[in-house]
Amino acid sequence: MAANRNARSFEVVIQKPAGSNSDDSYVMEREALEPIGAKLVEIDAESEEAFAEAARSADAVIGRNRRITASVIARLERCKVIGLSSIGTDTVDVEAATRHGIVVTNVPDVFIEEVADHTLAMLLSAYRQLPLMHRMMQEGRWAEGRPRLSMSPRLWGMTLGLISFGNVARAVARRARPFGLRVLAYDPYVSEVEMTAAAVEPETSLSRLLERSDFVSMHAPLNEETRHMLSDAELARMKPTAVLVNNGRGPTIDEAALVRALDAGWIAGAALDVFEIEPLDPSSSLLHRDNVLCSPHVASATARMAPESRRRLGREIASVLLGRWPRSVVNPGVMPNTELVRWQPYSHARGPNR
Repeated sequence: MAANRNARSFEVVIQKPAGSNSDDSYVMEREALEPIGAKLVEIDAESEEAFAEAARSADAVIGRNRRITASVIARLERCKVIGLSSIGTDTVDVEAATRHGIVVTNVPDVFIEEVADHTLAMLLSAYRQLPLMHRMMQEGRWAEGRPRLSMSPRLWGMTLGLISFGNVARAVARRARPFGLRVLAYDPYVSEVEMTAAAVEPETSLSRLLERSDFVSMHAPLNEETRHMLSDAELARMKPTAVLVNNGRGPTIDEAALVRALDAGWIAGAALDVFEIEPLDPSSSLLHRDNVLCSPHVASATARMAPESRRRLGREIASVLLGRWPRSVVNPGVMPNTELVRWQPYSHARGPNR
């Protein structure tokens, strides 16, 4: 669709990915940006300084392929919005953006069901020790599987503890109940009424949740409060028969402490899709344990994920550039450097509804 000739021209910038020769991968973002006269420009910058200089006059920045630090944000003279096509926001200094009146958007509800599916799949696989069972089959150890699993309690009636009770955790709770799991949740920022309405028992103490749970699933966002939220002291409180699952943010769990907990037998096992440093070093001891199941940060990956998250990213940026409050705001307390009205749904055919 041709851009509105009466609209002013906007510049939306993004760091060019390493090894890329073209920008043909931005078809989804452009569905919403081109109709409002916004041009998406790749910046081929090798340093943060070079990126900041090239982005100085941009109206919007897409936070992909490069961290958008406080230093970069301080150089942005016209930027109204920094857009993310992810749930996590740790690639952007949100506090710095807020100080400079820049709205930060994300897509917190596009691939919730996929991550919840992966979480429960990893929980069940770790509980039934499926990777080990498969290896036993490969090695001709047929007779060893049944005696090993015969020592495990039945799943029905066991307790799942959710750390944080956002969209993914709620979807996990819905999936867990048909398996007979009792579900607890710890989240000081969510009311008990919301938890009980979802048939989840509120737990006001993280320590008690860890002590009570047979499975602990981490769903906290990454910030200064949650970095290494689970370390030695917390892992030592878990049941020695418990399994820890993390499909959220890697650094919320102290990886060195997790290795110590596994070595000491403080917990029975772990199932991890995210790690403190990615990609995970192939020599990591986490990859060579019968009681640890790992996947390469793929919980959200389906054919739908990338197109939908990128379309949504484009719509959110377009809304802000047109002076409308976006659907998902990471920093709702921001005082924007432009006058924004309350969010109204963006229509690809008509632009924002009026």
